[in-house]
Amino acid sequence: MDTESREICGYVLAGGGSSRFGRDKALVELGGLPMLGRMIALLQNVARNVIVVGAPEKYAQFEREMVVDQWPGEGPLGGIITALENSQKSAAHTEWNVILSCDMPFLTNEWMAFLAERAVNSEAQVVLAHSAHGPEPLCACWRTDAAETLRAAFESGVRKVTAGVALLRSEVLDEPVWKRFDSAGRLFWNMNTAADYEEMRRVWETERE
Repeated sequence: MDTESREICGYVLAGGGSSRFGRDKALVELGGLPMLGRMIALLQNVARNVIVVGAPEKYAQFEREMVVDQWPGEGPLGGIITALENSQKSAAHTEWNVILSCDMPFLTNEWMAFLAERAVNSEAQVVLAHSAHGPEPLCACWRTDAAETLRAAFESGVRKVTAGVALLRSEVLDEPVWKRFDSAGRLFWNMNTAADYEEMRRVWETERE
């Protein structure tokens, strides 16, 4: 096992309500594989253990360790804090955690390996990319010791993940860095609506024809 795998735990955030999407994003399929399964497979390449933040009864088919979001329905920041606090309690004492949302089908193994390597060599508390849409905190590496700062912010009313990031030491990977892994600019595409999913399916199938 390489250095990154020993020092990193992987988490997939699957606890969202998917209200705009209309059904559970974690279970929709792309290329015959549910999105949650895709994210788990990506993380297995860089993490010593992969855990799902979500409702155990919904995702039992994936046979992964589950942790229940402490603040269901209140957005991804609560899921990130849940993941970091779970790592704090773990006997493995993992220093870094790569945390993904469950709806980013164009992430690649190469990008994940690069992100993980940058994290374990960083002095920051969060390592994340910036795209044309701004920070991409739902595909990022978080140091376990960021949990206290983020929980205090959450308890004071902060709900935006980017507002939480602003309280931490961050290392930003700008477009010239991540575009080496994704010249088409799709790396951080995510599915907020059913129309997004249909567009991603169209692109996915076209690229594989």
